[in-house]
Amino acid sequence: MANVRRAALLTLLVGVAAVFYFGIHEHPTVRETITEPALDWLSTLQQKLAFAALPTSEIVVAQPRDSSTTSYSTVAPLVTPEAALGGSDGTQATFAAPVTPANSSRAPFTRHIVAVGDLHGDFGNAQKVLQFAGVVDDLGNWAGGVDFFVQTGDIIDRGDDTIKLFLWMERLRIQAAQVGAQVLSVLGNHELMNAIGDWRYVYPSEIATFGSIAARQQMLTTGRIGRAWATNYTAAVRLPLHPHLGAPNTPFPPPESREDEIDGSHYLDPNDPLSHSALSFVHGGLSPTYSNLAPYPTKINALSSSFLRKLQDRVQPPPHPPYEYPMLPYDTTMEEIEMYDANGPFWYRGWATDPESKACVDVEKVLAQTGVSRLIVGHTPDFTGIVSRCNGKIIIIDTGISHAYGGVLSALSVHYTLTPVGDDEEERWIEREIVSTLYADRQEIIADEVREVVGNFRLQ
Repeated sequence: MANVRRAALLTLLVGVAAVFYFGIHEHPTVRETITEPALDWLSTLQQKLAFAALPTSEIVVAQPRDSSTTSYSTVAPLVTPEAALGGSDGTQATFAAPVTPANSSRAPFTRHIVAVGDLHGDFGNAQKVLQFAGVVDDLGNWAGGVDFFVQTGDIIDRGDDTIKLFLWMERLRIQAAQVGAQVLSVLGNHELMNAIGDWRYVYPSEIATFGSIAARQQMLTTGRIGRAWATNYTAAVRLPLHPHLGAPNTPFPPPESREDEIDGSHYLDPNDPLSHSALSFVHGGLSPTYSNLAPYPTKINALSSSFLRKLQDRVQPPPHPPYEYPMLPYDTTMEEIEMYDANGPFWYRGWATDPESKACVDVEKVLAQTGVSRLIVGHTPDFTGIVSRCNGKIIIIDTGISHAYGGVLSALSVHYTLTPVGDDEEERWIEREIVSTLYADRQEIIADEVREVVGNFRLQ
């Protein structure tokens, strides 16, 4: 038996080596079927060995990001270190509201955002995550604990709960809007794979929940799920931390800006210190060499909408497998092909795989071009927890929530406050952003950043 196991392991290693040697691991099809499982297995083994000796309650607080404005480390914290971890029963910490000076007519502003990564057909685990993150109650209805809930794609595939999950998201979207909150949904590479007709990760038991292959195709094109994709899902989200920058997905740079006014050497506009106080959400990542980053997210979303419309409007090809891999629509443009390739926002993995020395340099350019302070992505799972890189400028939130992976149940929480200080004539504010990871049994702060800004900011 031992000899058989050794032979099997040797065969696996030789096969993986051959894939990398001949360079075919970069093709999306090969990456999904061979490269990803192999890297996941090796990464999981390495991470388990590395994390075995670490205490599970350890808190990591990132250093404040570099800024041309004043940063403060002595401002009284909104929560104590004990509260940051939540209660002893694993409940989420409660962050205190900011206090306005007695002589100020300006009102403080708060915003709470929760984001969740890949769900892959697992309604039960998705509901558990949204419950302990404060998004839904015990019945799965909107709980009112957040202002924005963002899901970064790959709801479909690898599980049977496709219909349940997508219809639940639409119900939550309606419930959130009724109380002034918002659900923001991102398309993942697996949503587009299914729209293309690439059904390699579709279980027969999942097809049975639709009734037939034809019924599933109809649901994903002109049916309720397909209409939701076309209407309520985008490839990218730019979410301002406050209304001064506009509504979600307000483009950056603004239409009135000239291209030569955008200085890529920094990402804090001296004329508007809140210009980049926003978050980016895409499924895979925004590559520094992707040609259609700006205006962000307008250009990417226009391309993805056009591509999805072409996929949904055509006569649906028989799915692969067992049939041949479907061709893209005949009128697919080169920009749409670039968007869907390995360097595009649906498949890019560089923020997870590049060495820190490269990623932390490249990310500055992308932040500057897209008008955000953090890139939040899914797609590349880490089964031990949410990954923060470059002092929280890159955050990877796919932790293998689905039972198909057996990873960690997790969510990302962002508490933002803008509090007036001093006399109103001075127009001084304290901006604070606390970013934390939420798990079933603990909460960990990964960034707690405070700075003073000056300006007449629109908060309504």
